[in-house]
Amino acid sequence: MNISATIKAIQDIMRKDTGVDGDAQRIGQMVWMLFLKIFDDREQEWELFDDHYRSPIPDHLRWRNWAADPEGMTGDELRHFVDNDLFPGLQELQPRGNDTRAVVIRNVFGDTNNYMKSGQLMRQVINKLQDGIDFNTQNDRHQLGDMYEQILKDLQSAGNAGEFYTPRAVTEFMVNRVDPKLDELVMDPACGTGGFLTNTIEHKRRHYVQTPEDEKTLQASIRGIEKKPLPHLLATTNLVLHGIEIPDQIRHDNALARPLISWGPKERVDVIIANPPFGGMEEDGIENNFPQAFRTRETADLFLTLFIQLLKDGGRAAVVLPDGFLFGEGMKTRLKEKLLTECNLHTIVRLPNGVFNPYTGIKTNLLLFTKGRPTEQVWYYEHPYPEGYKSYSKTKPMRFEEFATEIDWWGDEADDFASRTETEQAWKVSIDDIKARNYNLDIKNPWQGEEVSHDPDELLEQYAQQQAEIQELRDQLKQILGDALSHVPAEERKQA
Repeated sequence: MNISATIKAIQDIMRKDTGVDGDAQRIGQMVWMLFLKIFDDREQEWELFDDHYRSPIPDHLRWRNWAADPEGMTGDELRHFVDNDLFPGLQELQPRGNDTRAVVIRNVFGDTNNYMKSGQLMRQVINKLQDGIDFNTQNDRHQLGDMYEQILKDLQSAGNAGEFYTPRAVTEFMVNRVDPKLDELVMDPACGTGGFLTNTIEHKRRHYVQTPEDEKTLQASIRGIEKKPLPHLLATTNLVLHGIEIPDQIRHDNALARPLISWGPKERVDVIIANPPFGGMEEDGIENNFPQAFRTRETADLFLTLFIQLLKDGGRAAVVLPDGFLFGEGMKTRLKEKLLTECNLHTIVRLPNGVFNPYTGIKTNLLLFTKGRPTEQVWYYEHPYPEGYKSYSKTKPMRFEEFATEIDWWGDEADDFASRTETEQAWKVSIDDIKARNYNLDIKNPWQGEEVSHDPDELLEQYAQQQAEIQELRDQLKQILGDALSHVPAEERKQA
């Protein structure tokens, strides 16, 4: 049985279990088992090359000792073991000396749950994993990487879990343009399932890793933070699948929960590549970690403020942000002024509708900037649909090859992109013009007039997009009013 068929068979088994409700839970359930199976396969490799290797997991909790035997525990005995021995034991692991593997496992299982109620069905899933996947064979490892990408893609249609997945074409293009070098520290402070980090790993191996020492440098150069349990589990497993031996740099935390000023020079990085959650609001009090001028509960805006803080001088960033950031006012205006003053926002790639469907129809942009000198001009590039496309869909997703025209046009920041020319897709705007617009960056393509469409599908899509933008403006207005009223005494608010 190939790995694709194995994963499908596992999902079919889980659908029979009354405890597993929906795609997100099914994916989470499968991945914690997959993590332990892969970790056990890796341990076999480490034991082979290191006579002194000692597992951070107690013997009775190691996959090989409770799961590997197809005739082993099942039914109520298995479910009782998983709920009362396995999970509590892994959640309380303590590290031995400098080996941080125990901390990684403890963090992965800290907020992870076993949803399955049937021990018999659980045994069937375990046996499929045991028989169908061997991470120590090159073919299985490659297949599993491809299948894991598909599993992550399935999150797009798994309710709110879709926010954690950025289409691979977008992540690959952003990493390609930022071009992280071998020894550069790369960070995603809102890493979701780890897509930007795994693309960075692939990019560095393809272009810069030539020796075992280079691989060690790569292994130490990746940083990520994710606050929610499911994507943190998915990200950690994703990095293990991509050959990161001890993914202890993927922290289960909220990067916004620290005062901005506490991120000191030693924590700054060379590259940030991220798609911070947009449209959401942080919990009360988080905004107080930021200076008064940049306080908001809008998650994406807080993250952008953090990104600017985290970059070293000369550090580069590629960030996904919605249209609402470009035209937003109030705190967004101050944040854009800060960005354009402290960084060179050299390029905005305007993506078409549907890139993030079905999770959201909100139109998005890629902002690429370098910290250390102010912006003098911003280049815009409007990414068109491929010929024959009116939108993207699950069966017709965006492909990396579509970005070939951008890559050919791009040029080199070292000579201030002197080779760039204005085309039907590309135009530039001076900083003086942007200031005159009160930092409104929502600048339409001057080479294209307004096109009137009578296609019903396009009109419905435009209507949905307009409704999403209206809702975003309402949320911003509520936030602005809430911030204003928070300074008004309670008695006066009642009178108002």
